[in-house]
Amino acid sequence: MEQPIMTDEPFLRRPSVPATQDDLPVADDLRDTLGAHAHECVGMAANMIGVSKRIIVFADELTGRSMVMFNPEIVAKAEPYAASEGCLSLKGERPATRYRRVTVTYRDRRWRERTARFDGFTAQIIQHEIDHCDGRLI
Repeated sequence: MEQPIMTDEPFLRRPSVPATQDDLPVADDLRDTLGAHAHECVGMAANMIGVSKRIIVFADELTGRSMVMFNPEIVAKAEPYAASEGCLSLKGERPATRYRRVTVTYRDRRWRERTARFDGFTAQIIQHEIDHCDGRLI
């Protein structure tokens, strides 16, 4: 179900706690909310809908589908560059250092541990959403 967007900066600055299998419904709400904002947003973290759990969803540039990650962690990154990003939870754009390639470990919807590499804009989205999980605002 689509949820309202959280804009309370003190809440968004708090690091999220690890997700569990009991949080699978949060991913559905996150996916529905991203779908409702697809015209202005390409990724979301659970704290953006008021749930302080390490869950992200994003539009995968290669497949065109949304992808959910539980407890994502960047384990490798390469080729830093300067970016300017906006956020549905915040006004305006802010500078950020991003990496062209990232390798991420995460759990999928079946709670299997996965490791995947992402490049380009998809890698940038993932980095932005993991920043949300860590309580970092850009």
